[in-house]
Amino acid sequence: MSEYNAFAEVYDRLTGNIEYSKRAEFIRTLLNRNGIDEGAIVLDLACGTGSLTVELSKSGYDMIGVDSSPVMLSQAQEKMYDNELSMLFLCQDMTELDLFGTIDAAVCTLDSLNHLETPEDIKKAIAKVGLFMNHGGIFIFDVNTIYKHREILGNNTFVYDCDDVYCVWQNQLNEDDSVEISLDIFEYDDGAYFRENESFKEIACPIDDYKKWLSDAEFEIIDIYDEMTFNKLCDTTQRAVFVAKYNGKAEE
Repeated sequence: MSEYNAFAEVYDRLTGNIEYSKRAEFIRTLLNRNGIDEGAIVLDLACGTGSLTVELSKSGYDMIGVDSSPVMLSQAQEKMYDNELSMLFLCQDMTELDLFGTIDAAVCTLDSLNHLETPEDIKKAIAKVGLFMNHGGIFIFDVNTIYKHREILGNNTFVYDCDDVYCVWQNQLNEDDSVEISLDIFEYDDGAYFRENESFKEIACPIDDYKKWLSDAEFEIIDIYDEMTFNKLCDTTQRAVFVAKYNGKAEE
């Protein structure tokens, strides 16, 4: 799995349209609806540069951020210090999650699970979350749908021009609905552009597969939404949001 080091350096400049504060509010609403209130220990799995982790910490959650990229985690820590917050960041692969204690909830956003190499890895990552989840804890994650891979990402090319960063994003759709992604990143510095390349793959799985993997890990699905809404899934949903409750390790 790629550590996204070249992408990490420019990630925040290329993703300025994500509106993390609104995304955090959406997640906070889902957590509150399911009994996860301020002070709860919440894992941000594949936290990247920590933008969402910071916003959720501001909402009063005790945050743990986990990511496999040291470069992204370095930026996450800078954001923590800049906002005078206290969080724990761990450099770990999702499939090898190893926490120091249990958690009350977990979030995994922006199709991070799609970046794992195989469906078996996704199943393993979900099981790892369950291993450290308290009984009754909530797991919220989103995934790109097969529709998005086929109809939106496909074999398309996207260009991002953001002041001192220029990025050409090229996709190749495979027969199994995975997408090979190649990023050519041109960063302006001291009168010249410097080029770096980042390549990785996203996989897409049927919704029923996620349902089974959650069930196998003792999670009960509460609902599945269209991204950033409380609408049900439809044929053109690009990113599905799962909300699941952990029913394992029942208290005596």
